[in-house]
Amino acid sequence: MNQNTENNNKEPRTKKLFFKNITAREIIFITAIIFCLSPLASPPIALAIGLVIALTIGHPYLHLNHKATKILLQASVVGLGFGMNLSTIMKVGKEGIMFTIISIFGTLTLGFIIGKWLSIHKKTSHLIASGTAICGGSAIAAVGPILNASDQEMSVALGTVFILNSIALFIFPVIGHFLNLTQTQFGFWAGIAIHDTSSVVGAAAKYGKVALQTATTVKLARALWIVPVAFLTSFLFKGKSKKISIPYFIFLFILASIVRTYISPVAEFSPYLVKASTVGLTVTLFLIGAGLSKNVLKTVGVKPLIQGVILWTIISVSSLMIIMRLVS
Repeated sequence: MNQNTENNNKEPRTKKLFFKNITAREIIFITAIIFCLSPLASPPIALAIGLVIALTIGHPYLHLNHKATKILLQASVVGLGFGMNLSTIMKVGKEGIMFTIISIFGTLTLGFIIGKWLSIHKKTSHLIASGTAICGGSAIAAVGPILNASDQEMSVALGTVFILNSIALFIFPVIGHFLNLTQTQFGFWAGIAIHDTSSVVGAAAKYGKVALQTATTVKLARALWIVPVAFLTSFLFKGKSKKISIPYFIFLFILASIVRTYISPVAEFSPYLVKASTVGLTVTLFLIGAGLSKNVLKTVGVKPLIQGVILWTIISVSSLMIIMRLVS
């Protein structure tokens, strides 16, 4: 009887101690996440809130951020696959294959030339070009070990890509509406010209449902090129490491689309999965913004950022001109 009384007395104390140990910074951070889960939040707003937190109070759980964003992003992308018909994926993939091949190898070549011109270290230059050409941070993470890139080189490349991703998420929908791009045109453009999958999906989701489907398919088709580009990198730089990070979640995305296309009960339930995935993406962008610390911004430096901006501008403008001419 006394033991039960003692346990009952301990429980409230433990709870009080737990809440007492939560800092104001953690309360603000958790409140922001709850807001991102609500219908009031959108991907650009979530990213902006994350950036404000990163540059003011800081991320209270920064050591967990990379793993959390990676898992949440991949799960969200797979969930979006339940909203896509397989025939749509096949059609968009077929239409975008030439865009993909030309833009990827054109970007890598331009990246080499611009890096040489600006006297940027060749590993850093190649990482930035790879991230711009394929899928941002994922490509950099895959190519980095093959180059035996240092933490500094990886940080510079990732910081450059993340900064430009943040900008793209805000300005691409504005440019798209100003130019009266169709949703299909915008989807192709976002899938080609925006670095990371998270920002591609975020910008396209703001533009419309068709834009989201098109952009996601184009971007994931590009992401498959991580493997050949990684092998090419190994050959060009004669790296000792042969480790290649294959984005297996892309195959789960395709599997989700197959299930949604051929299994009727799943098709009926798919809108709820897609909605949950969109919310997951919003939270992901908040976490990415919150993880972009002052140190990352300082690490980037001027020359790599100039390379990233020039390369990104050339790819964005040239791909937009081609898409406006060839895609209806």
